[in-house]
Amino acid sequence: MNTEQAIHDFELDARGLNCPLPILRTKKALNTMTSGQILRVLATDPGSVRDFQAFAKQTGHALLEMLEAAGEFQFLLRKK
Repeated sequence: MNTEQAIHDFELDARGLNCPLPILRTKKALNTMTSGQILRVLATDPGSVRDFQAFAKQTGHALLEMLEAAGEFQFLLRKK
């Protein structure tokens, strides 16, 4: 899937934020969404890869995609 064409309902820019802020902001954003909607999160914290994997496992939200390019990370999460 081409990241530029990735379909998502909401986007969260967490670039420049360090743990735990990307996850906390993601949780807040997901709380405003309805089941099945997709959130795209952009982050620069290398620890966010592990954090988002654990977050998806603990919360039941689906981590659809995880990409890294030029020090930026993109996560696509589908709300449960």
